[in-house]
Amino acid sequence: MATPQAMAPVDAKPPVGRKDMYKAFAASLTGTALEFYDFAVYSAAAAIVFPLIFFPASDPVTGTLLAFSTYAVGYISRPVGGIIFGRLGDEIGRKKILVITLMLIGVATFLIGLLPTYDNIGVIAPAILVFLRFAQGVGVGGEWGGAVLLSSEFGDPNKRGFWASAAQIGPPAGNLMANGALAVLTLTLSEEDFLSFGWRIAFLISALLVAFGLWIRLKLEDTPIFKAMEARGDKPKAPIREVLATQRRPLIAAMLSRIGPDVLYAMCTVFTLTYGIQELGFDRGQVLVAVLIGSALQIFTMPLAGAISDRINRRLVYGVAAVGAAVWAYLFFIVLEGRSPVMLVVGIVLGLLCHSFMYGPQAAFVVEQFSPRLRSTGSSLAYTFAGIIGGAIAPFMFTLLLSTYDSWVPVAVYLSVACLLTLVGLALGRDSNVAEDKEYLQTGQAAAELVESK
Repeated sequence: MATPQAMAPVDAKPPVGRKDMYKAFAASLTGTALEFYDFAVYSAAAAIVFPLIFFPASDPVTGTLLAFSTYAVGYISRPVGGIIFGRLGDEIGRKKILVITLMLIGVATFLIGLLPTYDNIGVIAPAILVFLRFAQGVGVGGEWGGAVLLSSEFGDPNKRGFWASAAQIGPPAGNLMANGALAVLTLTLSEEDFLSFGWRIAFLISALLVAFGLWIRLKLEDTPIFKAMEARGDKPKAPIREVLATQRRPLIAAMLSRIGPDVLYAMCTVFTLTYGIQELGFDRGQVLVAVLIGSALQIFTMPLAGAISDRINRRLVYGVAAVGAAVWAYLFFIVLEGRSPVMLVVGIVLGLLCHSFMYGPQAAFVVEQFSPRLRSTGSSLAYTFAGIIGGAIAPFMFTLLLSTYDSWVPVAVYLSVACLLTLVGLALGRDSNVAEDKEYLQTGQAAAELVESK
């Protein structure tokens, strides 16, 4: 009897049609965009609304620090989602966890839009806000790994950088929708109306967006790689334990690779709102529009960066962008000293361009560090734990450094160190190995055919 390896050619492609590949790309993109819309609405509100209505204080810096603390809770809770849903992704499938995570974050965001303020119910209001933020983070922590695998495992493994970038486009697309909604509300409502009820609209419409995402995801089957795992009987029984025992270097490499992009993104899309408004005197609308333009361009630059990383060494593309981000950190603050709205847009766009060429290839790089049978667990753990030491504390640290030293230089140094850690992670990591995917697909298909023939 022929072995399963002998039943398929070595260069076999994923056993799906082009239509299924595009459906998976769209499902990964739209679902992640909708989830990050919810997450980004909170991030923007934490910078410009929540310090006033949930954390009132005579010192505006104190209110901002408290608001950013709840922002960090959304990152700290991500490992909970990564542990729960990452493991389940390797045990029960990628598709099922994506439906659950989408509902979790959607319900939490909708309830934030209904939450009474500090003036209404006192300290209970920020307490509930923290709890709902925690739930958001759990959902996002489980979302990313599944979304990346959904698009990358349906696509050609030789073009994983492009296909995996579908999930990476989600954050800028979600950020674009979130800041667009907030910008429209800011421009059409008075300051009093915006703080009274306007900000709630952006949270409440998430119900419609999540319903649309569920409709797309429920139409998909699970990925060919997971089906191959089932056919081979190769699903891990204790994936977390196995990753921690056998995949320590890949886990560290993937975690460190994320720190620089996370900190840079927090700088461009969260801290800039506070710094631009409170320190430089820009109008809220000017800063939101600048972030809006940068996020819109990322929708195109991220898949481009992923595609380029398929043709050029992925770690090289990633590393060059990390160096560029470290240099940009200083130039950004220098050009902003002129308080020009045009230079504000230029600075944010260039920062998010550097981010695109790290974040675009990032999904493929992280996935490639782990074997197919442990990808969901390994990728989710790396993504979520890196978020704690990267994006979670970044806005808080930026604000603390600025208020302590009354200078932007420590802030720029902080970002440079984060980019250096990313370079260390890239050096520890490995390049793409598509042979693993092809071997799984070949033997999985052969095993399935063998079962059907009996």
